[in-house]
Amino acid sequence: MDEDELGRALRAAQDGDEESFRMLYRDVQPRLIRFAGAIVGADAEDVTSEAWLQIARDLPTFRGDLDGFRGWTATITRHRALDHLRRKSRRPGSDLPVEELVAMAADADTELDAMDGLATERALRLIADLPRDQAEAVLLRVVVGLDAKTAGKVLGKRAGAVRTAAYRGLRRLAERLPASRADAADGAPGSRPLVQGDRSGGSGAEGVI
Repeated sequence: MDEDELGRALRAAQDGDEESFRMLYRDVQPRLIRFAGAIVGADAEDVTSEAWLQIARDLPTFRGDLDGFRGWTATITRHRALDHLRRKSRRPGSDLPVEELVAMAADADTELDAMDGLATERALRLIADLPRDQAEAVLLRVVVGLDAKTAGKVLGKRAGAVRTAAYRGLRRLAERLPASRADAADGAPGSRPLVQGDRSGGSGAEGVI
């Protein structure tokens, strides 16, 4: 579905159209669950479920375009994720292994499984290893698909700071993802590498930012 169709679906969903709301969910949920997964690990589905309760409740009062909607949902998800971490810190628990830090889309999102390719999975696992500011910037810019200004609103930072954090994070990923780029070059089915070269042959990080 293209951006124009999703923009129309946003307006219809605000007027109570359930099918349009499902269209928005299918577009946004895989992005949000990856974003939440980098923050809370295996509890990402619980966090996004809480976020969607608020999204559904407040959608009629939302004001903005499709990109603003994605930023708004990411902001809500981030707040719920941080609340979850605060609650978890108040009760005993064990540290999660790195392998569990990234949650992939649930079965309900299989129609978007093109986003779940090998290259993306490998990159997401590496993103979880980045410093928090870089990881969030990369996820919001590349996975959620926000521009720097909107991502900055989510994180409470200036657009320039988000660009810098994303650039540094992507530079690190570019150094560690040669296999992912090779998979994409070979046309691996379903692959969607997070680090891409720009059209002028520049570095991978520059191409995304």
